[in-house]
Amino acid sequence: MWAFYQFKREEFMSHYHKRSNVESTFSMIKRKFGASVRSKKPVAQTNEILCKILCHNLSVLVHSIYELGIEPIFWEKQAPAQQINSIG
Repeated sequence: MWAFYQFKREEFMSHYHKRSNVESTFSMIKRKFGASVRSKKPVAQTNEILCKILCHNLSVLVHSIYELGIEPIFWEKQAPAQQINSIG
């Protein structure tokens, strides 16, 4: 790894920063939702962890919306005739 760092520093740093971002995200999730998993079965544990990740992503999204002053538009209202045509 030392040789990779010395001779291909840009490539090494790009991988290092990806790892750093992932570790920061895991740290944020653990601080906000706790480091333990309460479920006993492996499938339930996986679902619990995925729910924590989903909740983290939603909280970061909401925080960014308020911090940056973004007006979220989730869907546009359609006229009734357009709704019927788009369904059929």
